[in-house]
Amino acid sequence: MPAPYPVDRLWPDPAAGLDLDAELASLAPPMAHADGRPWVTLNMVTSIDGRAQLAGKAEGLGSRADRRLMQLYRVACDVVGSGVGTLVADDFFSHLPEDLVERRRAAGRAGQPAALLIAGRHRIPTDRRWFRYADQPRIVAVGAGSPHARDEPLPGVELWVAPTEEPEPAWVLERLAAAGHGSLLLEGGPTVNGAFLASGLVDELCWTVGPRLLANQALPMVAPLASDGLAVPAEAELLSVHRHANELFLRYRLGSIGA
Repeated sequence: MPAPYPVDRLWPDPAAGLDLDAELASLAPPMAHADGRPWVTLNMVTSIDGRAQLAGKAEGLGSRADRRLMQLYRVACDVVGSGVGTLVADDFFSHLPEDLVERRRAAGRAGQPAALLIAGRHRIPTDRRWFRYADQPRIVAVGAGSPHARDEPLPGVELWVAPTEEPEPAWVLERLAAAGHGSLLLEGGPTVNGAFLASGLVDELCWTVGPRLLANQALPMVAPLASDGLAVPAEAELLSVHRHANELFLRYRLGSIGA
């Protein structure tokens, strides 16, 4: 059994001493848009001053409760994705533990969400844990100039080769929709997050604020897009706020985004 993680719900309907697993048990799988585009949720942890890395990694910014929260968000989504930079820096993988596999199966869904890696032109290190789980469908999206699109095959994955040098977010979502996926949980890094945000393709933000000030040079959760950022700021509606010890778990729904 997973360890219990107590949380206080600060908004809406404040309540203290709740169990994190029970609180998120009713989290509904996001539905695809009417035009078939998968729903995109961005999930990140940062320091109080908004930095997304500590010593080059996201590890250490959040607590064990935050890691469990990340897994609970994954339960609700069809696909969990990240950029190759996160794979290199954090040895990223999205394989769920058995208790959450059973939760997905009880809801009539596949035990594991599909894993998506967006790699562009970069060579992909195949010694990472992401490649170890044969029971999880794995997709790698690469650009036309990737060595893996030519003569360096990848073991045990479905390879998507974009018609451009970098897989464009809209193209990635079109491929996911064609494969029958209705939702994507995007877990970084900042450059991939920025590409999806600039394309107007982020619907929801799950943000953990860890109780640390770093004052380092690490990127924020979204890499700067340009000197002036988005032409039109993305408006956000606060959906919920929870607290675990000195950590905050925030959820926002994003409205219109200026590209």
